[in-house]
Amino acid sequence: QVQLVESGGELVQAGGSLRLSCAASGRTFSNDPMGWFRQAPGKEREFVAAISWSGSSTYYADSVKGRFTISRDNAKNTVYLQMNSLKPEDTAVYYCAESLRPIWTMRRGADYWGQGTQVTVSS
Repeated sequence: QVQLVESGGELVQAGGSLRLSCAASGRTFSNDPMGWFRQAPGKEREFVAAISWSGSSTYYADSVKGRFTISRDNAKNTVYLQMNSLKPEDTAVYYCAESLRPIWTMRRGADYWGQGTQVTVSS
């Protein structure tokens, strides 16, 4: 079974930066798109960013465009989310995800999920 393990979440002040990592293992397909979702307290899980395995295509939620950057290192089987200019509204549990479907579908969901890592942005 596919296993995704996130790391890097922590408490950070508004305006600061964090980089989240997602290490993938198990029986994954090398061409599967990967992405990040987040869920704030009392809210539904929402799409944040996605990247094709080659890195040639990326998608971002409007709320994070210009601030977050998704990237990957296939040699390490790892996906990253660089988060800059963080706002209190970014506070959420961030989930790494892998999709068996085309990258454009990841705005609506994914197939495999990590356990999540907490990001808290203070004022």
